[in-house]
Amino acid sequence: MIDPEVLVQGYRLGVFPMAMEDGEIEWFSPDPRALLPLQDFHVPHTLERIVRKNIFEIRVDVSFVEVMHECAQRPETWINDEIIESYTRLHELGHAHSVEAWQNGKLAGGLYGVSIGGAFFGESMFHHVRDASKIALVALMERLRERRFTLLDTQWLTPHLQKFGAIEIPRQQYLHLLSTAVNLPRRFAD
Repeated sequence: MIDPEVLVQGYRLGVFPMAMEDGEIEWFSPDPRALLPLQDFHVPHTLERIVRKNIFEIRVDVSFVEVMHECAQRPETWINDEIIESYTRLHELGHAHSVEAWQNGKLAGGLYGVSIGGAFFGESMFHHVRDASKIALVALMERLRERRFTLLDTQWLTPHLQKFGAIEIPRQQYLHLLSTAVNLPRRFAD
């Protein structure tokens, strides 16, 4: 297990761990770094209609470990047992959180990440029902705005995240934003 203090300090410094194919843990700090600007978050029209229909119930931190396990269920994953154990401990300490989309009493999709000060570091997402992870992302964004967070780090830019307005910035600019965000007195969960 990665020591929780090491994990938190890594995030504060702009680095995060991933498990490699051989099981070893390596640390990364991409340059450029991707983020979703909180004020410029874009919800595509088709998704906006789904949000209004309220077909998913949003829950926070109800099934954190299950969300992690579901995120790991893909052919290529950086989430191994050590990562799950480490982030579960971080969750128990109040730093790692899940945003979950439920439908008919079942977990339909969700995401998890790490919260430090006014920064949220998105780690991974999954879905069993179409659009469930996207609805969880919209709920995450609403929560971050309500609680006056200033940074949503997505690590790398993907075509999927670009649809929501994700951008890349140079590492130095990211580190400046990060140093301010992690020192803000914010709480993700009550």
